[in-house]
This record gives sequence, structure tokens and C-alpha cells, in this order.
Amino acid sequence: MTLDTIPDHHSKLDYRGKRLQIPQQQAHDIIRAILSAIGCDAMTAEEVASHLTETSLHGIESHGVMRILQYASQFQSGYMTPSATAELLRTDAGIWQVSGHGGIGIPVMRMAFDQVMTLAGETGIAAVSIHDVGHTGRHGAFADRAAEAGFLTITIGGGNRATWRQVAPHGGARPMLPTNPWCIGIPGGNDGPVVIDFATSKIAGGWIYAARSAGASLPEGCLIDRDGNPTTDPEDYFDGGAILAAGEHKGYALALMAELIGEALLGAVATEANWLVIAIDTRKYQPADRMTTLAEEILADIRSCPPRPGFSKVEIPGERERQHHVDAGGMIPLPEETWQQIKALAHSLGCG
Repeated sequence: MTLDTIPDHHSKLDYRGKRLQIPQQQAHDIIRAILSAIGCDAMTAEEVASHLTETSLHGIESHGVMRILQYASQFQSGYMTPSATAELLRTDAGIWQVSGHGGIGIPVMRMAFDQVMTLAGETGIAAVSIHDVGHTGRHGAFADRAAEAGFLTITIGGGNRATWRQVAPHGGARPMLPTNPWCIGIPGGNDGPVVIDFATSKIAGGWIYAARSAGASLPEGCLIDRDGNPTTDPEDYFDGGAILAAGEHKGYALALMAELIGEALLGAVATEANWLVIAIDTRKYQPADRMTTLAEEILADIRSCPPRPGFSKVEIPGERERQHHVDAGGMIPLPEETWQQIKALAHSLGCG
């Protein structure tokens, strides 16, 4: 199959090379084959491949197809266990938990969301914690699905600064905290849920891996080198540098709160991070159609704000990603170098 090349793509990467338009099914199949060759069961390989390709189609490059390179490395190093499966547990105190047993976190996060929605549907509000798990993917995908079903969800995680020292605290010159993301989703107006999903750092760690694999630079104001000086070179991060906190003291405060929730509340971390997922059944507060009407009134008012110079319009969180999915037409733009690395990985595993 001939793959078209495109020179530009909306991205946080300053990448001046070619991008290839990869059909979703082709990317899905090679990711599934890689995961199966490494030792994941068929269901896990299928779920992760679908999650990564759908994430790329939504325009979230940092958590999309390129992540298979990191996942494969983590499986091969023993950081994650390919054969692990998620397990739902209830403690003696009545707390619901999902253990990933050291495996990849995407199926684990999905199980936690399924359980917390079931519980919240019965009681109005519920919480489920996640332990001993690898990377959990794009949380906005889970929040969007929950919001479509009528749930407000809040996902917070952290607690592994010993392994993932990535972000300098506000005013600091050394990485001390993980990127500790927050994700909140709520049923929205006529155009669907409103979802925010962001790292508490200027950029998610995935963008640094994406830049490195593509040979690209990062935006100014995101990184400092090991001496505390500003840089755009992703290699400076891997040489002892740090990501800066989003919103300076505000992002730092959110990251610190997530770290306290992840470790002081949920306990010692195994593998990557601990997570807390909270769900509220919004239908206990408002009938679904009434909430949609009220939400649309709010969102329409916000959209009516005239844009300032340099912007075409005021956007609502989550809508850009949904539009990106429509516009993508099933094609995933990938830096040529990243795609070659993925194909080389598949070939090395005998599944190219």
C-alpha cells in the first residue's frame, strides 16, 4: 500500500520531516501483533491497539500510536508484565479496588470505570481505586464514555515520584514530581460531553517521547535542562532536565495534591501510579434532558464570546478532539521516523 506524505500537522512538536498517513486498521494490526508477540493475551492486545489508534484519530499524539514503542520497551525490561490481567477486589473496609498485577493499565482503567459507574448508579456517588498498574492510556476516552452514560467522573493519580521524577516544583530546578494528570468529564450540551484531561505539567511526558522518536523539538517554555536553563531539546530532559509545571504555582499545587492522594491516601505505589476514580450519577440531580438543556445554555453563552487576535473562536473542551476524529477519516498522521521504528520493532519480534 502506498502511504501519502503530508508536510504539516497540528501538533505540539516542531517536526520538520515528513508525516505519513497511516490507515487506522494498518496501525491497529501492527500494534496488536507486537503486543501478542511480547506475550499479551488476545483481548489485551486488541483493547490496547484499539485505544491507541482511536487516541491518535482524536488528535492526541502523545498518547496514541507512538506509545507502542514505550510499552514494548517497558514489557521487555520487566517494568510491566505482559501476561497480567486486571482483578476487581473489595477490601475488608468495603472499599473497591482494581489491581493490575503489574500489567498495562488500559484494561485496568476500563474495568475501574465500569465498576465505579455501576456503584454510582446504585448509590449516586462512588469511588474505585487502582493499584499496581502500568500506563493507563488516555483518560479522556474513559471519561467521555462515562459522560455519555450520564456520569460525572473525576480521575486523579500519582504517588510514584521515586521512579517518575519528571516535573520541577514551582521555583525548583530539579524534577521531583510525576506529571500527575487530572481528568474530569461531565455530560454536556447538544454536541456531547465536556471533558478535560491534562497533565499538571506544561506538557505531558508522552510529548517528550514523541519528540525524541521523531527527532523533533518541543515548544519553548516547557522544559529546563539539568542546570535549570530553558530548552526545547527533548534530550535535555533525559539528561537530568525537567518539565515545568502548568500554570506555575497552580499546576504545581494540583500535582502535589495528586501525589498526596496517590500515595498518602492510597498507599505505596507498585509499577507506575495509583489512581482514584470518582463517579456521580448526574441523573440523581437532574433528568438527563434537563441537564442537556441547561448545559447547552451555558456552553452556547461561552461560545458566543468573540475571539481575541490569534484565535478563530472560543472552544469547549472535548469538542476539538471529536471534530479531529471526524476530519481524520480513519487516517493517522505519524512522523515517518516513528512509523519506521514501529515497523522495525515488529520485524524484530517476527511479526513485521
